[in-house]
Amino acid sequence: MIIQRSPHILIVDDDINHLKTLQTIIKSWGYKVSTADDGVKAVENVKERPFALVLMDIRMAQMSGIEALKHIKQYNPAIPIIIMTAYSSVDSAVETLKSGAYDYLTKPLDFEVLKISLARALEHAGLKEENATLKSKLNSDYEMENLIGKSQPMKELIDMMSMVAPSEATVLITGESGTGKELIAKSIHHNSQRKNQPFVVVNCAAITETLLESELFGHEKGAFTGADKRREGRFKQADRGTIFLDEIGETSPAMQAKLLRVIQEREIQRVGGDETLSLDVRILAATNRNLEEEVKAGKFREDLFYRLNVVTLRIPPLRERQNDIPLLAQHFLEKYAKKNHKRVKGFSPLAMNMLIKYAWPGNVRELENVIERAVILLPDEHITEKDLPVTITSSYDEKKEETALPLQVAANRPLNEIEKEAILATLKDSGGNKSETARRLGINRKTLHKKLKDYGIN
Repeated sequence: MIIQRSPHILIVDDDINHLKTLQTIIKSWGYKVSTADDGVKAVENVKERPFALVLMDIRMAQMSGIEALKHIKQYNPAIPIIIMTAYSSVDSAVETLKSGAYDYLTKPLDFEVLKISLARALEHAGLKEENATLKSKLNSDYEMENLIGKSQPMKELIDMMSMVAPSEATVLITGESGTGKELIAKSIHHNSQRKNQPFVVVNCAAITETLLESELFGHEKGAFTGADKRREGRFKQADRGTIFLDEIGETSPAMQAKLLRVIQEREIQRVGGDETLSLDVRILAATNRNLEEEVKAGKFREDLFYRLNVVTLRIPPLRERQNDIPLLAQHFLEKYAKKNHKRVKGFSPLAMNMLIKYAWPGNVRELENVIERAVILLPDEHITEKDLPVTITSSYDEKKEETALPLQVAANRPLNEIEKEAILATLKDSGGNKSETARRLGINRKTLHKKLKDYGIN
């Protein structure tokens, strides 16, 4: 059972009769009330205990309400203060509000107006606190240490991100679909000097070619049919912050030329306009394509590639970071158990082994979907192999997992011969799939290619 505490209000007035009247009325509305008969005591009270709101007269002997308001706001800027006065004037109202008062009421008070003002001030303060808490949580979600993964590839990625984030460098994020490229981009932004400025995401693959230019750069009124007013583009929205161009490899040569100019000059022109707008924006881009191969094939501008490729962050596919699968699976289990009000304790050993051994062509996104589905449909407290999709269970060969590769490893043989034999046997067992071979051998694809070349294996 959650106990809701009544908001605690401090009433300050040197008119004792008026003070007692207010105390009685406001208590009857369900609030907890404390009182003070001058500004000095009001400041002392606020420093001694937390109040939800202060209701204070403006004219008092020892310290005026304006002076007390300024002292209280220096100590606690978040507390809402409502000022009362019998000497209403435009100047005093302006001064009061400029000093940080939430509202300004004239005596004799209209108690219905007072009641509404108290409720609104408390609601406003509550929303501000809630927004601050939410913003703090959102920022903490993107802290480097909160990225899930303890495998060597993830450690290397996080180390690189930690070095890149505080800089102004353009970053190209590469990785297969579902690896979490947008999450990495958000983490870079939230750990940069621009973290309190806009972070604008544009999925270049989701917007048609005809609309993408207007979406990015904005347009003038009448620039094309339907342009009934001027519109700012995403680049202008991201000014002083960061823009994330997702799936940049899907853009046309014409758009690539325009993006190149923006990156070089940090200037844009709205569609249909001739005004040049300067920008202060950091550019992050992502692709699931091999842009070097796209450049060779003439599908991506070489000059744009080198402008984007100041720093490249490669996100490893899930099959290259098997050690992270239990951590990710448990994270998603807890997330969706809480969301769906389910009691789920964990995974059976066989179910977890199946998750670890599966190739995950859809990467982290696929794993998240699998766990969400399992939690929603789960009849018990543990996820077992019966709760996993057939694509995962059918690809798992228990006997194969228990059987070692038939290597004839004899004593006194050169190590390079044994290594070559292990690579050949694993490559054959993987059906020639080099990514799977690298995964099983516990090395990355680049290392495997080097060893294949060293041993003359095509």
